[in-house]
Amino acid sequence: MKTVYDFSVKDRKGNEVSLKEYSNEVLLIVNTATKCGFTPQYEELEKLYEQYHAAGFEILDFPCNQFGQQAPGTDESIHSFCKLTYGTEFPRFKKVKVNGDDADPLYKYLKEQKGFAGWDESHPIYPVLDKMLSEADPNYKDNPDIKWNFTKFLVDKKGIVVARFEPTEKIENIEQQIKELLK
Repeated sequence: MKTVYDFSVKDRKGNEVSLKEYSNEVLLIVNTATKCGFTPQYEELEKLYEQYHAAGFEILDFPCNQFGQQAPGTDESIHSFCKLTYGTEFPRFKKVKVNGDDADPLYKYLKEQKGFAGWDESHPIYPVLDKMLSEADPNYKDNPDIKWNFTKFLVDKKGIVVARFEPTEKIENIEQQIKELLK
């Protein structure tokens, strides 16, 4: 059975990194952007990282410019922004595409494992996203594509994708599942 450990990705300097390096750790894989309404989630993600990293938790950050061109700049400028603005310490990788024929193979796999998880409709940004995505594709909820920045995939210690969280999901709900997997 295939797992995330079967994939290699490029770090922000272009070096090949096997995800086997993260064997036996709980992973949160996130597509991010620096100029998005969800960008402040970096702060919450860093808090999770600081709290659970020593227990075997890792966040893998993949900047993506496919949604409203909200991740402009080079891999290094994105990294500098995240370090200076949010003090992030978790690994950041090379900018990727998460949708389309040229999507990164890891993201093709993640979407095969967990399709669209649904919005938290109480989130203030939900109506705007739903309207915009519905106008582009009335059936957008039926396909597994990534809908926006800060979609998160939770992976257990065996490399199995166990959950997908859309960007409107409350971080507390994600934290609960991380704690369960770290036991």
